[in-house]
Amino acid sequence: MTNDQRDQVLRRVAAALTQVTHPVTGDDVVSSGRVRELDVLEDGTVRFRFLLQADDPGTLVRYARAAAESVEGVGKVKIDITLPSVGRPQTKKEALKAGSVPAPTPKPGLLMGVKHIVAVSSGKGGVGKSTVATNLAVALAQAGRRVGVLDADVYGPNIPTMFGEHRRPAVVGEKGSEKIEPLEQHGVRLMSLGFLLEPAQAAIMRGPMISGILKQFLEQVEWGELDWLVVDMPPGTGDAQLSLVQTIRLDGVVMVTTPQDVATGDVLRGIKMFEKVKTPVLGIVENMAGFICPCCGERYEIFGRAGGQRLAMQTGLELLGEVPIEVSVREGGDAGIPILVSDPHAPAAEALRAVADRVAEIVEAGVPAAV
Repeated sequence: MTNDQRDQVLRRVAAALTQVTHPVTGDDVVSSGRVRELDVLEDGTVRFRFLLQADDPGTLVRYARAAAESVEGVGKVKIDITLPSVGRPQTKKEALKAGSVPAPTPKPGLLMGVKHIVAVSSGKGGVGKSTVATNLAVALAQAGRRVGVLDADVYGPNIPTMFGEHRRPAVVGEKGSEKIEPLEQHGVRLMSLGFLLEPAQAAIMRGPMISGILKQFLEQVEWGELDWLVVDMPPGTGDAQLSLVQTIRLDGVVMVTTPQDVATGDVLRGIKMFEKVKTPVLGIVENMAGFICPCCGERYEIFGRAGGQRLAMQTGLELLGEVPIEVSVREGGDAGIPILVSDPHAPAAEALRAVADRVAEIVEAGVPAAV
């Protein structure tokens, strides 16, 4: 089993386990911290530790095993059960082990120079999340706001390519209090692990290292005074998402999907994860929403139709916009020139600008988002 296949199985198992809930509290076994150290071995074996609570029914572990075994690609399931320690409170070290989900406790005073922080997430890869994050940031900058982008996708950092910036950032400040100076392109300040790696170098790391990198990007980068910080999240509902909400207070999350059910189902799970950690979801962006042939003008629904609208109705969230498929979006992303710069009057550019305007309206007006 390749690393990609293992990652796919890992995501599917984690999603399946979130459907196993305590019959009394309704908490799922992942967000409640019962399932920890989830891993997939090369032979397809799934391993995790299950921390039993004093009031857990004996069937909860059995249901968790069945959920993991039901996932395609899983060979066998091994569970290490940790019995509850009666009368002993959980230590901080235990509570923060990889795979646990402690309640969000954002650090007060962190990023004091940043007015608004918005994450762009999906729950699924390949839906154009980085494209939306890039153009959201560019649109806000074009409107006169001071904007930064933090690339939190440590496994697939696409922000350097999207912005056409591949230099290494400088380190500034006195010895002992050095900070990384963000790079800047298209009026947006940028930080990404991609700036620190060689072009073909893979980021091979587990959860605690991901959390450490995000912490460094938040605490040791000289962001300066910003009106907006846009965080481009990795796909899934794992360590990066949880580390972020446990470190900083987000104004909200923009969820990106494509129209087909295989995408909206994953995005729905992502929405549920943010609900669990009490982070507001600002709305949904449907990307790749139809293709208009430049030769005949006929519209083709390549990935289906109205999936974002159905998801919005299902969740009660706002559909922030529908972005059509355009060759110029792909060309601009590959060339490092976002479509809002290369072709600002294209239909996709207009749709992305409208999304940015709506997100800014919601956040800057303080309108409560659905949680």
